[in-house]
Parts: sequence; structure tokens; C-alpha cells
Amino acid sequence: MNVSPRPNSIMQAAVFHGNDRITIERVAMPDVGAGEVLVRVSRTALCGSDFKLWHRGAEFTAGHEIFGVVEQPGHKLHGRRCAVYIPLHCGHCAACKRGDTQMCLEVSSLIGWNRPGGYAEYVPVPENCLLQVPDDIEDSLAPLLLDTIGTSGHAVRFVSRVVPANEAGSVLVMGAGPVGLGVVLALRALGYDDIYVADPNAARLKIAQSFGATAHPVGDSSQRFALIMECSGAHAARNLGIELVLPRGALVLVGENAAPWTIEEGKVFRRKDFYMIRTFYFPVPDFEPNVELLRKYKDEYRVLVDGEFGLSALPENFARFAKGELIKPVLALD
Repeated sequence: MNVSPRPNSIMQAAVFHGNDRITIERVAMPDVGAGEVLVRVSRTALCGSDFKLWHRGAEFTAGHEIFGVVEQPGHKLHGRRCAVYIPLHCGHCAACKRGDTQMCLEVSSLIGWNRPGGYAEYVPVPENCLLQVPDDIEDSLAPLLLDTIGTSGHAVRFVSRVVPANEAGSVLVMGAGPVGLGVVLALRALGYDDIYVADPNAARLKIAQSFGATAHPVGDSSQRFALIMECSGAHAARNLGIELVLPRGALVLVGENAAPWTIEEGKVFRRKDFYMIRTFYFPVPDFEPNVELLRKYKDEYRVLVDGEFGLSALPENFARFAKGELIKPVLALD
């Protein structure tokens, strides 16, 4: 049975209607179920995966890179600053027991996708999805601990077992969006020191270079790599990655693309032993290493947060974000 802490109250939230239209509306406060708490949203970072909701419309309030303060009097975390871990997870299946909470075998539900998210003043959050944020992490950087740092850090840690830094040689990162740039920093932190980045956006490429990477021409096939981190989700980039990955090397699919992808089993695919790896989000035990990554490269991550605005300005700024004018803008609700 759901219980609402404020049965007659109203909050503001973004409504994604589809056809690239967002309005800010007064809606009922969300119900807070058993085992959940109410979080007052402080910051929600915009994410490119929300473009499909912008185009198609959303059944629930969107926004999944959420940071806020627990507002549940009597709860042990009341008043605490927390990031919101988006995959719901049971905690007792084989995957959860192994620590792979993002791949729970019993529950498949994501905050901001299958239930209300953070483009709103409040969001209900299961207790095991609360990640306490240390006080030395500023509000505007806290949402980066999730997708930008979490997704990229997990991808690099996962593949480092297959292609360790001391065997990798040159590494290619395809795509210099927030996750691609996060991958550059995670690679550096784990000891990969010869990093190339390909992206058609000159401004983003410049940021990658300021992070210690070398610019690489998009589509260039003159150099091959033992490790390729594909962060754009573009099918052309994935196909090129299959071509460029060295024997016994790894192509890591970090970027997402919901459109069907056809792999041609030509010579280049058939006549090579190589790893093709898909990674998703990050496990809860990665949160502490993610905080350490943010501490280590705080100045670099600050460069990514290039816009901050209130809820009323979300529609226009989301459109700017969709045009590629902003890298990691943040909705600030306080």
C-alpha cells in the first residue's frame, strides 16, 4: 500500500509530451511506497538518452542523474545529501549478491524511465538506491557520480581485466560526449597513458585534449588498437571498431543505440580472436571508487558542467543540449 507524506500537496515537474515539447506543470506529489523515502531534488543532470523521451513522450517524469536531500522525518538518512542509483535491485538474487546490482535478475526497473525521475521538485526513491555523497563534493558535480563517472569508470574497470594498462599500448575512445570524456579520465586514473579520441565536434575534442588525450580523425583506419572504447553509440563507429581492434584486443560498447544494428560477418570479423564487450551503468560497490575519481579530477569534471538553470528554463535548455551546444548541463532546483 502506498502512503503519501503530503496527501494534498502539489509540486512542479517537467512533462515530456513528445515531438520535442516539454512543459513545466503543477502535479501531485508522488506517492512514497513501503521501503522508499522522499528526496527533495537539488540537481539533475541532463542526459542524451532522454532524447528518445523528448521525441516520443514519457509516461513518467524523466530525469535519471539525480542528486538531492532526503526529506523523510524519522528516517536515519533524513537531511542527508544523496545521489540516486537508478536501477532498482532486490539485493538477494545471484547478481546482487555478487555486487552486480545494475543487473538484478529479479527487478528490471529504472528511476526516470519506468517510474518517476528527477526533472521535478521531489522523487520517491527505494532505500537501497540512496548513495550518500560526502560533503566535499559540491552539489553541481554530484550528479556526475552516476552516468558520467559511474558508467565510464565501470566500463574501464571491467575491460582492464582483459586488456590491462601495461599491455594496452594506444587506446582509442570513440565519442567525446560526457561519458567518452569520463572514459578518458578513468583510463588515465587506471594507468592507460596513450589515449586517442575521435569526435566530429571540435570543441569537445579540445576538451579531450585538455584532459591529456590526442585527437584522432573520425573514420581514420590507418592505426589499429588493442583497446577501443566506443562511446558514441553510432553504428558506423561500432563497425569501424570491429575493423580496427587488434587480435586479442577488446572493443567495448559503452554508447547506446536503440536502433537495430547489423553486423556483417566478413573476413575482418570472422578471422580474428577479439573481445566485444557491452557494459551497463555501474554496480553499487563502485560508488566509493567513483567518488575518488571525482576528487582526483575535480577541475576536469567542472569543465563538463557548462550550464545550470531552474525548472522553468528546462525546455529551452534541453533544446540547446539536443543541438550539442551544451555538454553536461544541470537542472538546479534550489
